[in-house]
Amino acid sequence: MDMDKGVDVTPVIPLKDAPGERAAWGRPAWQVAAWMLAEWLLVTNAVQPSSRLRVATLRAFGATIGEGVIFRQRTRVKFPWKLTVGDDCWIGEGVWIHNQDDVTIGHDVVVSQDTMITTGSHAHRRDMALITRPVVIEPGAWVTSRCIVTGGVTLGRSCLVSPASVVMRDVPAGRIVSGNPAQDSGPRFRDGDRPA
Repeated sequence: MDMDKGVDVTPVIPLKDAPGERAAWGRPAWQVAAWMLAEWLLVTNAVQPSSRLRVATLRAFGATIGEGVIFRQRTRVKFPWKLTVGDDCWIGEGVWIHNQDDVTIGHDVVVSQDTMITTGSHAHRRDMALITRPVVIEPGAWVTSRCIVTGGVTLGRSCLVSPASVVMRDVPAGRIVSGNPAQDSGPRFRDGDRPA
């Protein structure tokens, strides 16, 4: 059935002509394919229990990962060579780091289960070209479960993103944000309860 024969004359973008997907790879096709297989077997695999093996696999494909980092099962990383993770971070079960651009995570960061960090978008473009922007998560930040963090965002030091929030703008240090789109909900720490 041809939907274009109706009354609506709103233009449709021809997706076969959309530019940019392979431009974000940063590696030859064989290396991307090798990573996809390794990710499926050793990183995303829910029955592979070893965080150390996940971290070693990510490092082998170019990720920079500090000491004491835990990656839980079902984690996905689009391109490990565009990922930097500081010491003592916890990356929760089912986290998807869709990093077509750089993702930099500072030390002592928690990214909780089923959260998505995405650096690429086709938003608001007439030609559906890929637009990528990096994400920075500063030390001590906590991105709770089922959040979305979009390209170009910096999450400030020790900020907290409440469950199911969609973050499309920078979050200042020490603040709590919540909602879709995420809005400021106040300070994470009050006087006298700051960690050492």
